[in-house]
Amino acid sequence: MKLTLRQIRRIILALIFLVLAGGVGYYFGKREVTVIPGTPIPKIQIQRIIPPDKQAKADFDLFWLVWDRLEESYLDKSQINYSKMIHGAISGMVSSLEDPYTVFLPPSDNEDAKADLRGDFEGVGIQIGYNQDQMVAVVAPLSGTPAEAAGIKAGDIITRIVDEKNGVDEDTAGMSLPEAVKLIRGTKGSTVKLMIYREGLEKPFEVTLKRDTIVVKSVEVNFEEKEGKKIAVLKLSRFGERTYEEWEEAVNRIKKEESSAGNAFGGIVFDLRNNPGGFLQGSIFIASEFLSSGVVVQQDRGDLGKETYSVNRKGKLLKEPLVVLINPGSASASEIVAGALKERGRAELIGEKSFGKGTVQEAEDLPGGAGLHITVARWLLPSGKTIDKEGVSPDYEVKMDETDQTKDPQLEKAFEILLNKQ
Repeated sequence: MKLTLRQIRRIILALIFLVLAGGVGYYFGKREVTVIPGTPIPKIQIQRIIPPDKQAKADFDLFWLVWDRLEESYLDKSQINYSKMIHGAISGMVSSLEDPYTVFLPPSDNEDAKADLRGDFEGVGIQIGYNQDQMVAVVAPLSGTPAEAAGIKAGDIITRIVDEKNGVDEDTAGMSLPEAVKLIRGTKGSTVKLMIYREGLEKPFEVTLKRDTIVVKSVEVNFEEKEGKKIAVLKLSRFGERTYEEWEEAVNRIKKEESSAGNAFGGIVFDLRNNPGGFLQGSIFIASEFLSSGVVVQQDRGDLGKETYSVNRKGKLLKEPLVVLINPGSASASEIVAGALKERGRAELIGEKSFGKGTVQEAEDLPGGAGLHITVARWLLPSGKTIDKEGVSPDYEVKMDETDQTKDPQLEKAFEILLNKQ
């Protein structure tokens, strides 16, 4: 689920400034608090040291005034949780930037983000993000999951989340992505209801999903016989921790089949549909499989200037005929790869315009297990064109057949183009 999935991550992510990582003592005072349930909460003496440069930028007196009032006057003192207060304060500070991809993650949410990257978690199998109207939207349903089985589609807007067992009935307007992920996920065997709005339908509809253990294989390859030609269909569903090993295995299979087929090898369909992205280095690794040299992606870091990332290894699939499938579920790192292959003239793109997740989040762990994802740059294609909110457009726009989901006109178009290259 994710989304950010950036499991955006140089997946799409990194974390914190020193003033936060080492400086909770500066912002919130140096403190260690142990509260035994059922005992009175003692008055906390806090050394409230504020660096002069920070005090000049913001008045911390109001913060401490509210902190003290809560300690002194709140009715149920047993509900005062200092860790949650600090986490809440940091979350509020981060959310003030109004960037949905810059988020503070308490320990449990941070662990969920890591599980996304590992490719194993309990949930329904949805990668989520924000659409251009800042609404919680499905970036991609993961293959072989409850979400895919229920017909959830990329671009669906999740308007409400209901989990009756856990007392959840929440509208998603204004909801952060980590909060939405937390509400949708849950123990294997439990259920969650999602209210879905889909473009083209008059009314929203409700979907009930039974949670399961989601183990996502990031790379799969199959071979199709078309007009006497053997064509490899190489699907990359995510850029995660398991991708490198699985990718090498798939590429070796392709090379073996190509060797045995000889002139009957028809090329490769590289399927990036519903790939929500992942690690930056993963996108460079994958693009380098198909490009012999040159720029893969640029990062615009604002005042810090631009960084250029180029092919960094010798690939094994440099000359094979290649077409790439994309759709609105192709986001982040998958857009980098698709855009680079298109602009460098290595492959033609088939399908629908990609998601447009073009910002870079760096992520690192904080003390206590928390994490922070900070937007630090924007992706730029080799030409300098931005991906953010623009996406990557296909060379051949082909929509799926909504009336017959057993058909795949995008894949069939890919076969047609490859065969015409022979």
